Amino acid sequence: MPQTEARFSALDRSQLIALNAGELSRAAICRLARSSGHWWRSARTPATAEATACGVARAELAAARSALEGADGFVAHELRLAEDRAIDIITLADSHYPPPLLELELPPPVLYIRGSLPPQPAVSIVGARRATGYGLDAAGALATGLAERGLTIVSGFARGIDAAAHRAATRVRGGGTVAVLGCGLDVDYPRGRDRMREEISVAGALVSEFPFGTAPLRQNFPVRNRIIAALGHGTLVVEATARSGSLITARLALELGRDVYAVPGRIFDDKAVGPNALIRDGAFLVQHPRDILETLPQQVCQQLIPEPDASAVEQQPKLPADQQTVLRLLPAGQRRSTDSLVRDSGLEVERVAAALLELELAGWVRRHPGPAYARAEIW
Repeated sequence: MPQTEARFSALDRSQLIALNAGELSRAAICRLARSSGHWWRSARTPATAEATACGVARAELAAARSALEGADGFVAHELRLAEDRAIDIITLADSHYPPPLLELELPPPVLYIRGSLPPQPAVSIVGARRATGYGLDAAGALATGLAERGLTIVSGFARGIDAAAHRAATRVRGGGTVAVLGCGLDVDYPRGRDRMREEISVAGALVSEFPFGTAPLRQNFPVRNRIIAALGHGTLVVEATARSGSLITARLALELGRDVYAVPGRIFDDKAVGPNALIRDGAFLVQHPRDILETLPQQVCQQLIPEPDASAVEQQPKLPADQQTVLRLLPAGQRRSTDSLVRDSGLEVERVAAALLELELAGWVRRHPGPAYARAEIW
C-alpha cells in the first residue's frame, strides 16, 4: 500500500506500526499517536512534564521511544506478513483511514484489514456468546432484514449472537458485514472459524487494531468494542447479562451520539436483563428491522435499498399439502424437532423429512443443531 501524506497523526506510517506494537498500554499508544508534540525526536531521558503533556506515564513514553528506535526491522517483518496473508494495513497517516473511527477519543493508530470495508452505512449487532435459540433466531432474522435493505452488519466475531449476525449478512445477496477482532488477524480465535473468516472477507472485512500474533487476552475485547460502536450508525443488543461486554459497546455508542436498540426478552431469563434494562433507560425497542430503519438519519435512508412494493411482489406459489402441513406446525421464532413434527402432523417420518428438505431448499425453513427446524424469518 503506498504511503500518503500524514493527515491524522504527526507520526509517519512506519512509526505508527511500530508504536502500535510497543510494550505500553493501548490508551497510551492511542494518545501518543495523536499527540502534536515531537516527543519521539528527543534523545534525552523523558521528563515528567513531557509525559504529562502527552497524557501518558513517564515509563510509557520511554517505552514508546524504544519501540520507534527499533522500528525498521519489526515494520518490515510486519509488512511482509501482511502481504503474505493478503491483509491491508491502514494507519492514521493514511488518507483513507475510516472516518467514523476519527470520532473516537482514542482512535486506533493502526488497522489490519482482511477484505474491504463496505462503503454502505452500517448497524452494529452484539450480544451473548452463550445465546438462546430465541436470541440466535432474532439476531439472524434482524441482520437479514437490515442487510437486505443495504446496511452493513458490524459485530465482534464471537460465538453466539455475533456469529449469527455475521452469518445472516453473508447469506444475503450483496450483503456486507465487518468483524472486529480482539486479537491478531493471524490468530485462530475462536478456533475452527476458517470458513466464516473467508465468507466475511468476501462480503466485507475482518478488522483488528492488534499486531500479528496478539493473543485474545481478556482486556482486548472491551478495547475492540469501541470500534464496533463507532462503525455503526447505531448498536443493537440482542441478549446480554447484567455484566456483559455488549453493554459496554452500547455505552460507547451512546457516548458517540449513536442510537442504541435492544430486543426485549423474558423477565425470567438472565440474558434478558441487559436488553430490558437498556429499553427501560431509553433504548429503542426492536421487534422488526423497520424499528431500526425508521430511526436512521435521512442521509442514511437515502442510501438504502428501497423496500419492495408489496403490490408488485408476485404471489408465492401454493405449497404441496405435506409442506403446508409442516410449515403450519412451525410458529414464528420457535424451533421444533422432526419427531415432534411427525407426532403433531400425523404424517409418516419419511414424508415429514421430505417436506422439511423441500422447505429448506426453497428457503422457507432453516435447519439448526439438534437437529431442529425453524422458519427462515420470524415475521
